[in-house]
Amino acid sequence: MNSSVLPHCRRPRTGWVVATWLSWSLFAAAADVKPHWAFQPPVRPEPPSARISPWCRGPIDAFVLSRLEKEGLQPAPEADRATLLRRVTLDLTGLPPQPAEVDAFESDPAPDAYGRAVERLLASPRYGERMAWDWLEAARYADSNGYQGDGERTMWPWRDWVVSAFNRNLPFDQFTTWQLAGDLVPGTGLEQRLATGFCRNHMINGEGGRIPEENRIDYLFDQTETVATVWLGATFNCTRCHDHKFDPFTQRDYFGLMAFFNRTPVDGGGGDPQTRPVVDVPSDGQSRPRIELGVGVVTAAALVTDWEKRLFVRAEGRSAVESEAAKDLPKEVRKELETEPVRRSAEGLGKLADHWRQKEPAYVTALEQEREAVEKRAALERSIPKVMVMEDLAKPRETFQLVRGAYDKLGARIVAATPACLTRTTVPGNPGSRLDLARWLVSPEQPLTARVAVNRAWQMFFGIGLVKTSEDFGVQGERPSHPELLDWMATEFVRSGWDVKHLHRLIVTSATYRQSSRVTPGLSERDPENRLLARGPRHRLPSWMIRDVVLEAAGLLSGPMGGAPVKPYQPSGVWEDATFGAKQYKADGGESLYRRSLQVFWRRIVGPTMFFDVANRQYCTVRTPRTDTPLQALLLLNDTAYVEAARVLAGRVLTGSGDDTGHLDELCRRVLGRRAGADERRILLTGLGRHRARLAAAPADAERLVHVGEAPRPAGLDPVEHAAWSLVAGTVMNLDEAISKE
Repeated sequence: MNSSVLPHCRRPRTGWVVATWLSWSLFAAAADVKPHWAFQPPVRPEPPSARISPWCRGPIDAFVLSRLEKEGLQPAPEADRATLLRRVTLDLTGLPPQPAEVDAFESDPAPDAYGRAVERLLASPRYGERMAWDWLEAARYADSNGYQGDGERTMWPWRDWVVSAFNRNLPFDQFTTWQLAGDLVPGTGLEQRLATGFCRNHMINGEGGRIPEENRIDYLFDQTETVATVWLGATFNCTRCHDHKFDPFTQRDYFGLMAFFNRTPVDGGGGDPQTRPVVDVPSDGQSRPRIELGVGVVTAAALVTDWEKRLFVRAEGRSAVESEAAKDLPKEVRKELETEPVRRSAEGLGKLADHWRQKEPAYVTALEQEREAVEKRAALERSIPKVMVMEDLAKPRETFQLVRGAYDKLGARIVAATPACLTRTTVPGNPGSRLDLARWLVSPEQPLTARVAVNRAWQMFFGIGLVKTSEDFGVQGERPSHPELLDWMATEFVRSGWDVKHLHRLIVTSATYRQSSRVTPGLSERDPENRLLARGPRHRLPSWMIRDVVLEAAGLLSGPMGGAPVKPYQPSGVWEDATFGAKQYKADGGESLYRRSLQVFWRRIVGPTMFFDVANRQYCTVRTPRTDTPLQALLLLNDTAYVEAARVLAGRVLTGSGDDTGHLDELCRRVLGRRAGADERRILLTGLGRHRARLAAAPADAERLVHVGEAPRPAGLDPVEHAAWSLVAGTVMNLDEAISKE
């Protein structure tokens, strides 16, 4: 068409034509170029050995030092012992070291002192709790469904299983296989079935008017995209509606992956937070009573059976309702007799008892004994958590490619298949199962899983991955800062048998990790994010860890691990405002207020108010941001949990021996892992004097401060002195060093 005919049409500009030609030329040339680095299987490189350095403690350091030398840089000296122990204790347990542990480590001259400290931390049950947090964010774990109704669910036994799996050092390939296909593993048991709760952590939409099939497809989308992000570092959501614009993933790949999950009996209807399939997960305290109550029902039912043989005489193998004596009974009682006594409900047993109460009192006594046993068993069964898990239909559904991702626009029929650009091993069977998918993900030839896993481990310890975009290993993602190190670690992870603790041990015992985090102005300008690793890691602790740290420092952290979620302090009205009054928040009392952050109840539509920079748990998240806002400081200074922790810590310090200097040193040891420096001591003790004077003039303020929270305060402590030290403790707890990993 002649553009001069229509005024609104413009002739193509020369620059646009050239740019288009160049882009197509590059695209054509790319056909002869090797695939993107991440889509090629890692080849184990030899650690650089051109220069032997006493600084290197292992292969990790050799790769890092080689890069530093190319950049004309030198590594930093090792961090001082107190800093190093605090760093590794926070990283491996999420908690600070005890003062006695710091003293023992600082006074231990043995060359293997640090290694023994690492082994102690890896063996701590707190290790699993720390490692579970990142996995729960990736797995979009929460204690409610999400959406407007946001009904509560009982997925916490799966959360406890994750903690246990890390503590037992379950190999990552099994950890993967059980969560994706534990129900299909030969010889599967409750643990393997429970592990598949990973796939059911998605939100459930129970809003009125919602089409069930649309819900079901949304759940499949979530499962597909979560697997792609967690194990492949792939932005698969881009291929839901069309082929990927940058990576070699197609829409057919997307629905081929989705087909592995399109086989459960879930139909998308309703908002039941225990939508089948589910498994019962009794606690140790419930398992034995469950058996005993079951025996009680059987025993009581046997007595009822004996009575009915006398009352309703019939041929062997016939039911009581077929007896001549039962023919004249009312229809509703006759109906109850059709069921074997051992299978009757409490309601049915009650109806029989009511009918026979005046005629056969001994029979009624037997019926009522069984009803009582059935009711007790039913009450226990209601208290046993039911966890949503995976299970396949006997006949798999057909999967279709959905046109532009619309649930009701069916395209070509699709069979379960792994992405074509990554297929290094074949998936046996047609169609393949989730077990085939899981085994493919952890096959040594699969190029992404090991790389993605070790990169997230590096991100956890250093604050940023070797590949910064840990959620995207594709063309649009960032290239690794140390590609050979990444591949060496990936191959080492596989060679170790997917040993997670081995991987973590390698990282935290390296000289790279053990460096001081102090930075010179020149290095700060040249490498602000520490991508070259010329210094140790330093960044603010995640908010959930800050809460655990202050609770532990104050001696408040509650010991019990696992169990149902808890509700600590929270401002009033938050749940009510978010749910139009449908959900009311009532804080727990006692030790539940002081459980680890991992166990705090997580409502999807309004997460716990004491956390910031965390995933919303609505979708898979593998990289959370770190921001700085005034609201964060206000929370750490004024939230009930933090004020209470400060005044409890102050009370503990004051009930010990010593003067002001000794009290301050003890306070800093508990929070910072070291004694106060001379300048710090002068500033903080000067502040203490100001607090004493102000509070002495306002004793009512002191009284209010020392009674914040439920924890009791030591008897006999002067409220003004206690309040003044509480303010000092709060100041130390809010120091940059206190809320950061140095």
